[in-house]
Amino acid sequence: MALDAETFDALIDTVRRFVAERLRPLEAEVEARDAIPDAVIEEMKAMGLFGLSIAEEHGGLGLTMSEEVRVAIELGRTTPAFRSAFGTNVGIGSQGLVMAGTPEQKAAWLPRIASGEVITSFALTEPDVGSDSGSVKARAVRDGDVYRLSGTKRFITNADKADLFTVMARTGDEPGGRGVSAFLVPRDLPGVSIGEPEKKMGQKGARVADVNFDDVTVPVINRLGEEGEGFKIAMRVLDRGRLHISAVCVGVAERLIADCVAYASERRQFGKPIADHQLIQAMVADSKTEALAARALVLETAAAKDAGREVVLESAAAKYFASEMVGRVADRAVQIYGGAGYIADYGIERLYRDVRLFRIYEGTSQIQQLIIARETLKRGG
Repeated sequence: MALDAETFDALIDTVRRFVAERLRPLEAEVEARDAIPDAVIEEMKAMGLFGLSIAEEHGGLGLTMSEEVRVAIELGRTTPAFRSAFGTNVGIGSQGLVMAGTPEQKAAWLPRIASGEVITSFALTEPDVGSDSGSVKARAVRDGDVYRLSGTKRFITNADKADLFTVMARTGDEPGGRGVSAFLVPRDLPGVSIGEPEKKMGQKGARVADVNFDDVTVPVINRLGEEGEGFKIAMRVLDRGRLHISAVCVGVAERLIADCVAYASERRQFGKPIADHQLIQAMVADSKTEALAARALVLETAAAKDAGREVVLESAAAKYFASEMVGRVADRAVQIYGGAGYIADYGIERLYRDVRLFRIYEGTSQIQQLIIARETLKRGG
């Protein structure tokens, strides 16, 4: 159920001020330390950011998709690492439970996820399994009232601090996704171990690491849905997550455009601000047009999802267009700033590195193209 207009406007205003006054001044520190200050995490919890997408009955804000993407756009106006701190709780780490959990599972976990007491993570990717996500090799073997889970998951966001993993593992011999099931696996179960965080190109402060499962005993009651439904659950989770990521891309693009306009209005060459030069104006115009198009696509798709329509194609299109768009905007931003754009002091080069990941995670651009084409052919145009 949507918030009333006044309450939602207040939320947007609060998030906007939090980003501008609290988060943006900390961007260089987060980059240097590869960590978000604990005090900021506690402030995020108090604001309810860990429970944006979780129903009010379970302690969350219960935002609609249209409301959630508008919040995500605001959060995109700072380094994406801040959003990642609670992004798994809002998206891929919680939505399998929201969509397919039993009442008992939801009651046990969702209130603590919404409050930020429990950090969640989504464990699908493996060392040899990425875009071909239906080919997971981690295996869960039924043994009475438990499953014995073994395997390794790779590049798992927030793995270093997660308390609960949604894990995709093979439970049957059916080919592809039909043999995959989903499980809720608490971090403290014997046999669960976390690797060292990876050194990444960008998005410092948002850590990823391997998660190893060595003959972990997982109760049958921790399975999400029926055996063989895990891949279907994962795809539904990713459809939703892609729309959220698209909105973040829009926010980053809008921030970059605003920074470029401010810089170009002050930086002088040939006796006048570089904003007066038409080739600079052309780059600003291209960036603004593409950002507006991405924003419109995201908002329209979110509204369609709220109306109960299937948006597999539209979510993939939004993710594809918005993630590619923000990459182009970031590249133009470096060009407009010139040498200053290549120097760390201005933060442009940091965002340039940060946005590169958007074209890869939650489905590469090439996977989105395949989904868009498949769904278009299925619909007949």
